[in-house]
Amino acid sequence: MTTKFTLVFLLLTLLSIATSTPTNFIKSSCSTTSYPTLCVESLSVYATTIQQDPHQLVQTALSLSLNKTQSTKSFVTKCKSFRGLKPREYAALHDCVEEITDSVDRLRRSLKGLKLCKIQGEDFSWHISNVETWVSSALTDESTCSDGFGGKALDGRMKASIRSRMVNVAQVTSNALSLINQYATKH
Repeated sequence: MTTKFTLVFLLLTLLSIATSTPTNFIKSSCSTTSYPTLCVESLSVYATTIQQDPHQLVQTALSLSLNKTQSTKSFVTKCKSFRGLKPREYAALHDCVEEITDSVDRLRRSLKGLKLCKIQGEDFSWHISNVETWVSSALTDESTCSDGFGGKALDGRMKASIRSRMVNVAQVTSNALSLINQYATKH
């Protein structure tokens, strides 16, 4: 009985150590982002995939940003189809969908470019520079969408819901950009 208990305890200890190291890597990497708590919370779920691989960390952060942006695009597109929208509300939603669509395209392009960053040397610098530019542009698109709901363009729960989603998307994208910048400086 004591031997079984010792083996179980040893196994649990090893498992704890194995999962804490990737989590510590994520915490350390996220500490320099603008939204470190969100960064750790959103990426820790993928700790076993990320391990201590900076490229995998950046790829996961970028994929997460893309997924959140696509989800928000779907939500805003549905809002645009609501009946009874005032022309100003429709215009703000229409512009936002265009901005989010551009953001999704840039984030997709960034993920493709990031795959090319596994190549070292001059090509790495060129590819990572493109990725940084595209993610920065995606972040600008997201902010432009949020700015479109300032003032009285849209009021009420829909405005609050869209703004909160856009803020979250922008924060996740900002964190991804910060992690990409870290990755670029270490190569």
